[in-house]
Amino acid sequence: MKILDVALIVLSSAGLLHGMLFALYLIFFKKKKSLPNLLLGLILIFMAFRIGKSVLLYFGKDLEPVFIFVGLTFLLLIGPLLRWYFLAMTTPNFKLPESRLLELTPFGLIFGASLFVTKEWYENSTWTIIVFSSGLLFIYLHFACYIGLAWGVFRTARKKHPKEQRTKSQQAIFRWLRLLLFGFILIWGSYVVNILDEAVPYIIGPLVYSGVVYFLSYKAFQLRAIELDGGVFKQNSNKQLFTEVSKLVLGNQLYREPDLSLSKLGTLLGKSTQHISLVVNEYAQRNFNDYLNYHRVQDAKQLLLDAENEKYTISSIAFDVGFSSLSSFNSAFKKFEGTTPSTFRKKGMLK
Repeated sequence: MKILDVALIVLSSAGLLHGMLFALYLIFFKKKKSLPNLLLGLILIFMAFRIGKSVLLYFGKDLEPVFIFVGLTFLLLIGPLLRWYFLAMTTPNFKLPESRLLELTPFGLIFGASLFVTKEWYENSTWTIIVFSSGLLFIYLHFACYIGLAWGVFRTARKKHPKEQRTKSQQAIFRWLRLLLFGFILIWGSYVVNILDEAVPYIIGPLVYSGVVYFLSYKAFQLRAIELDGGVFKQNSNKQLFTEVSKLVLGNQLYREPDLSLSKLGTLLGKSTQHISLVVNEYAQRNFNDYLNYHRVQDAKQLLLDAENEKYTISSIAFDVGFSSLSSFNSAFKKFEGTTPSTFRKKGMLK
């Protein structure tokens, strides 16, 4: 066996092993048991069976036809699981009704039929090419359809929860699901390209899978996706509190008061400073000081660009929008806009 073949076996097998270990961790060893983690674990396990078939087919000789057909059928199982996973990650208290199990019917029928495929029929029957081609086309279109359905779940959830109203946890879930979608599209595409163009080596699919599963497992921990579920989209009193904070701070322009603090806001709203701080961090995705300064800077930008305010100094504008010193204004402005107020004003006048 050539060195290149050995390297390809190692790389593709390492991805399969990593995916299986990650799946076992999610299903059996993760302390917090959840439906999304179970579904993701099952997806990884069945994906490993599917990719494993490709590795065996590429490097092995005289692979039994039953293994080829059975391996392909796992995509019919992965598609519905992927859609259910997206629903579980974006729906509060999601439970899988028994009626959804009917979506596994194509897998059950074709898997059962695959068990009766014999080597003699596979090699000698004139129907082999027709049956195999038709089955392959159906399986990959079925998988593409479910990727599209998962994308639909993702889009619906995003519309229901506008970006400006999302919490950190909600934003993390959307980032994770987007990456997961792209990962499965890459895997699907790598196999479809191989079918359409025989010049593309069949091992490309397993290699793409290995790269995708390593990247996604890293992002799952980085975004804490395996700690989250659809419960983060549940309506609660915190969102209402943030709405009240926004009305006071932005609607009534309280941010223009230099002495505005968490304790003062807490007194006005009848809430603890810790509670308000937590809500602002979660929904504004900034700490309280940055939340105030960001809106002060946005206000200042409008004043700096207004021709009627040319007679006013930058210092006076800084004090008008709520900053207690010019230095703090300059620092905040550069932090949020990447430039100084004076440079911003000059560029605005030249337009």
